[in-house]
Amino acid sequence: MPKPVMPRAPSALDHQQLDLPLFAEPADPTSAPSPASTAADTSSLPAGAKLRRLTLNGRTLEYGLKRSARRTIGFTIDGNGLVITAPRWVTLADIESAIVGKERWIFAKLAEWQTRTEQRALPRIEWRDGAHIPYLGKPVRISLNSPHGALAFDTEQAALSLALPAHADAQQIKDRVQGWLQNEAKRLFGERLAVYAQKLGVGFKGYALSSAATRWGSCSSDGRIRLNWRLIHFPLSIIDYVVAHELAHLREMNHSPRFWETVESIFPEFREARHTLKHHPPELLPAL
Repeated sequence: MPKPVMPRAPSALDHQQLDLPLFAEPADPTSAPSPASTAADTSSLPAGAKLRRLTLNGRTLEYGLKRSARRTIGFTIDGNGLVITAPRWVTLADIESAIVGKERWIFAKLAEWQTRTEQRALPRIEWRDGAHIPYLGKPVRISLNSPHGALAFDTEQAALSLALPAHADAQQIKDRVQGWLQNEAKRLFGERLAVYAQKLGVGFKGYALSSAATRWGSCSSDGRIRLNWRLIHFPLSIIDYVVAHELAHLREMNHSPRFWETVESIFPEFREARHTLKHHPPELLPAL
């Protein structure tokens, strides 16, 4: 099994990378706002708008294009992505030239919307004795003054005991819990990647935990996979879906029908899991 590595500072990508969106995966999934790619939600495009793609300095921008009788090119950005309204006589070349001219503004605004969505969706945790956190889809109670003198997880009682005094501050508790969750994510993701890679008959160069604010996972064309550690909050079926999704990119570096057939070949329940991940209850993903 490839040796996992912890997240490192983001760097420029030398290979094509496809991402799985964190908060806005569309009905026909494509990529999401991120350093590698940006997607529009096709299920929310205005009537008459068509989805188009444009590569800008290695990033794939997806946007809705609608023709109208207006005289100028208009840009609209919200939580569903970018929509451009343009006169019928304006060429695609002119539209893409206008996009290039507003590239920095477009990506900045898309990132702002992703942050707003995240902040609305995530409940806060009071880091104290007796608080609960979601782990593999179920609540786990935090307990201080571990009787074992060290961090211990009781599966039957669904309790995480920390070797911290009763007067420990919130930051200490948060750091210990988050560290445990990340270690669990590193272990479990490695196991599931090995299972599904064998099912698909593919190999990957390595995997790392991600703390990305806009994507659940990514796969680069050179076989490197990154998985958001916060997937550990979800049931195992959701983790398996994301794992299968990223491994399928080693066969199909796109989101074509053949890609989804590949996902289905190793994870037949992907549609239900994809829907759950897109519409997850806020309590399954606390703001840490």
